Amino acid sequence: MNTYYKFCPNVFLAKCDERHEKGEEIPVTTKYGKENESIVFNLIFERDGFYYYSVVRADGFNVQEWAKRRAERRREWAASAGRKSYEYYEKSNKDRDFLSLGEPVKVGHHSERRHRKMIDDAWNNMGKSVEFSDRAAEHERIAEYWDARADTVNLSMPESIDFYEYKLEKAKVYHEGLKSGKYPREHAYSLAYAKKEVNELQRKYDLAKQLWG
Repeated sequence: MNTYYKFCPNVFLAKCDERHEKGEEIPVTTKYGKENESIVFNLIFERDGFYYYSVVRADGFNVQEWAKRRAERRREWAASAGRKSYEYYEKSNKDRDFLSLGEPVKVGHHSERRHRKMIDDAWNNMGKSVEFSDRAAEHERIAEYWDARADTVNLSMPESIDFYEYKLEKAKVYHEGLKSGKYPREHAYSLAYAKKEVNELQRKYDLAKQLWG
C-alpha cells in the first residue's frame, strides 16, 4: 500500500513498497484510509526498502482548489446566517405597529403580561438578528481570506519551479542593487536580510527542481 510521507512544509511524498515510473498513476492512501489517485513525478530517495516519490493528485486537487472550496463553504455559511438574521429581524418587528405607539406598560392591567411579552420577544429576536448578522460578516471575512489564498503557489505544486525561479531572480537583482548602491539601504541589516532572502529562495528553487524537474 502506498501512503503519504511528510517531506517538508506543504509537501507530502508517496511512500511506496515498489518502484514506479514517472507519469504512472497510483493510489495513495491517507492516514484516514482515503485513497487518492496520484501521478508519479520523481524518485526523491530510497530508504529501508521503500521508494519515496513526488506526486500530484490526478484529479487536479491542490492547495489552490482547497482554498477555493474553503471560500465557497464559508460563503454558504454566510448566506445561511444572513437568512436567519433576516428571519429574526422580521420576527422582532412582528408587533411594531403596537410598540411604535410608545404605550407604557399598564401594571396590573390584563394587558400587562402580553405587553411585556411583546417587548421581550422584540428584544430577543433583534438580539438574535444581530448575532447572525455578525456571524455572516465573520464567515464572509474568512471567505475573503481564502479567496486570497486561492492564488498560492508552494512547493507542493509543479509550477513552483517557475514561481521560485522568478522570485529568486528578483531577490538577486535587489541584493546586488543594495551592494552596488543602486538601491538605498533602509536600515543596517538591509543587506543581510536581502542575502538571507536570496539563500532561502535558492533553497526552495533547488527543492522545486528536485521534486518536479
